[in-house]
Amino acid sequence: MASKNGSSRRGGRADGRSAGGRVTPKGGPVKTHKVTTSVHAAQASTRYTPPTVQHHGPTPRWVPVTMIAGFVLGFLVIFLHYVDLLLPGALSNWWLLVGLGLILGGIISATQYR
Repeated sequence: MASKNGSSRRGGRADGRSAGGRVTPKGGPVKTHKVTTSVHAAQASTRYTPPTVQHHGPTPRWVPVTMIAGFVLGFLVIFLHYVDLLLPGALSNWWLLVGLGLILGGIISATQYR
């Protein structure tokens, strides 16, 4: 049975399509997250969650000792190289590299100090 405007009984149009109106929600299809672990798993939140604060204990005693020892020994080796005292083969530039290496070790250990 057709009504006055020629559509079928189900309220659709004569060509089989439904009568006007939006089929999908406004803004496009809704994206859903697949949860594969369990049925009771929580949905992912879209809000910002700050990272958890990690509490470190006090600095181990060896860190400042290594830092200061690297600085002092490095400066001492470089100083003794330039005044030509107590270092065998002090004319070699390897002593400068050793002194700079000790200072670099002090700087690297300083980054571990809390």
